[in-house]
Amino acid sequence: MVDLARTAATPPVGTSELFQILRDGVPRTRSELAALTGAARSTIGVRLDALVDVGLVGAVETAASTGGRPPAQVALRPTSRLVIAADLGASHGRVAVTDLVAQPLATREARIDIAAGPVPTLTWLVQAIDELLDEIGRARDDVIAIGIGVPGPVEFSTGRPANPPIMPGWDGFDVPSWLRQHIRAHVLLDNDVNIAALGEREHGWPGVDHLLFVKVATGIGSGIVSEGRLQRGAQGTAGDIGHVRVSRAGDVPCHCGNTGCLEAVASGPAIARALRDKGHDANSSADVIALVNRSDLDAIYAVRQAGRDIGEVLATCISLINPQVIVLGGSVTQAGEHLLAGVREVVYSRSMPLATEHLVIAPSRAGGMAALQGAASLAIGYALSPAGVDELVAYAEGRQLVS
Repeated sequence: MVDLARTAATPPVGTSELFQILRDGVPRTRSELAALTGAARSTIGVRLDALVDVGLVGAVETAASTGGRPPAQVALRPTSRLVIAADLGASHGRVAVTDLVAQPLATREARIDIAAGPVPTLTWLVQAIDELLDEIGRARDDVIAIGIGVPGPVEFSTGRPANPPIMPGWDGFDVPSWLRQHIRAHVLLDNDVNIAALGEREHGWPGVDHLLFVKVATGIGSGIVSEGRLQRGAQGTAGDIGHVRVSRAGDVPCHCGNTGCLEAVASGPAIARALRDKGHDANSSADVIALVNRSDLDAIYAVRQAGRDIGEVLATCISLINPQVIVLGGSVTQAGEHLLAGVREVVYSRSMPLATEHLVIAPSRAGGMAALQGAASLAIGYALSPAGVDELVAYAEGRQLVS
């Protein structure tokens, strides 16, 4: 955050730091910027020229004059540059082009098979991006950042998937480098639940600084927001609650190689398997939801029990991170209040009263768009950061673009 209380004794402001003042979209004159930063007007002029050259800021309506020619104002130009947001699931791909304030300009959705490997999937992504850019009459060079969510663990610092169980061929694949061969933009790759947590917080609960987002679908995972920031942990595996052992799971095998995991008894496929054992025709989360919607008692009980199992793990999470809000998303939450009821039953009975006195446990507000919105926020957050602005200016000046 830029300190607006600078004095003349403060070192000269840089181009990227100057932009941090302007990124709020409020028009300001050069004199106002000089007063805010303590820098000379001539220095402000040089820095502004660099920002104008890369299209991040531009002239707006002139300010009121106190005599003579009205002073010119400059401000962020939200549509001057673009970011790409992508939500890549096991069988779906969603892509959006947005401006610098996350306003979607064009979107695309299709069925994909992420198990086909990184090159086919990313080739589809590049083609989808080109189609969207053509649709709005823009070019690849207008894109300055790409945010992507994938259904598996990711080493965020490198943008490489790390042993993702449902993404064969992706382990260690350098996604940013591959994409940069096609689109010269900064690429950020993260786990889809982290991305969804970011989107849920930004667009569903903007005033909440301590939030836990839990996705219950083919797998189970969570994204942690603390002090308003997404927490990834040392290697990016923070929030991987699907592989925490729960009492009811016993020795039930999990695809991770262990037994007794939460995901092995409370995920969509696990609930469907339990219903098949009772003679129901249930092979997917959609089948489970259909049974619940028909008021099938076995299905309602199975979903509620899954909620209790999830609540067992969340009670421990509450003691560790003390969230204000727990948000449940993912396909299984379409079964209505039954999953939430099971979660609440266990959480409120096992957690300390002080931790749950004001705790909210609620369904997702962003819904299926949470991951796409989070991917856009991730990309914009980098693109408009000091590092992102410096990278863009360096590239425009013909220097080597940093990976």
